Amino acid sequence: MNRKMLKTYGILKGYNVQDETYEWALRANIVIDKQGVIQLIDEGDSAVDPNTALTMCTTLHKKDAAK
Repeated sequence: MNRKMLKTYGILKGYNVQDETYEWALRANIVIDKQGVIQLIDEGDSAVDPNTALTMCTTLHKKDAAK
């Protein structure tokens, strides 16, 4: 991932510490399908548990296999 993508999806946040701004990324899981379409963005506390992203990947894999 690059900085532009992180900012676009609101994952890169700026924090002001003693009159200086620091940026760091929040925890995130992003699932992108084979066509390049973003299927899931989990960020923050919900991204700590990767099971949602894993479930989405499994679902997409089953859809592809059924075609």
